Amino acid sequence: MKNIVIAAGYATRLYPLTEHTPKPLLEIGGKTILGRMLDDIDRIDDIDEHIIISNHKFAQHFQDWASSRHYSKPLTILDDGTETNDTRLGAVCDLLFAIDKLKTEDDLLVVAADNILEFSFQEFVDFAKEKQTSCIMCHKMESIERLRRTGVVELDSSLRVTGMEEKPEYPKSHWAVPPFYIYMKQDLSLIKNSVSDGCGKDAPGNLAHYLASHTVLHAWPMTGGRFDIGSLDTYYEAQKKFGV
Repeated sequence: MKNIVIAAGYATRLYPLTEHTPKPLLEIGGKTILGRMLDDIDRIDDIDEHIIISNHKFAQHFQDWASSRHYSKPLTILDDGTETNDTRLGAVCDLLFAIDKLKTEDDLLVVAADNILEFSFQEFVDFAKEKQTSCIMCHKMESIERLRRTGVVELDSSLRVTGMEEKPEYPKSHWAVPPFYIYMKQDLSLIKNSVSDGCGKDAPGNLAHYLASHTVLHAWPMTGGRFDIGSLDTYYEAQKKFGV
């Protein structure tokens, strides 16, 4: 299984911190956000390679960082060639870029690189192996206003996804979807043709939403907290929580 990390964003809401440093390489509690995530994922036996997708502006930053890492799995940096926020490919097209560039036909763990998690991805991988389908994560969210700004899923008793909406005005459940996915190789043909078939390009959740209408998805309820580093406020909150 390949671990594909989407790290290509420009994170303007974190300026000036991210003007010259990519958000995943910001340090919190003495460790980079990306390093915290890969420290966990690298311990998963099913993972055989880490692939980080960056825009051109920050690709060398990730190369320099990777050169000092000593993970047990190979670490590959892909430069998607974009240089501005206006010309970015979007998360879905970055994933398609990686699949095409690497000619991969493997199962994929796809993660957004700007989160700190209080659980292990091992649990998510084990869930997908049990279900033998592509999978998403989910967590309970009570705030209707916050649900209107994220993906929301409906589930049956077996945790199969029966409906999914992106940023719904009237959410049909309280299950929100964070940007972590496992895509099984049997769904790669659907993924490769998703954008040409009308799938949105920008948000990573666009692809999960598309697949929910074309194949079987299951959702794993997170067993711990998630800290999304999306603004200066959440960055400083994370520093208080995880700082040393």
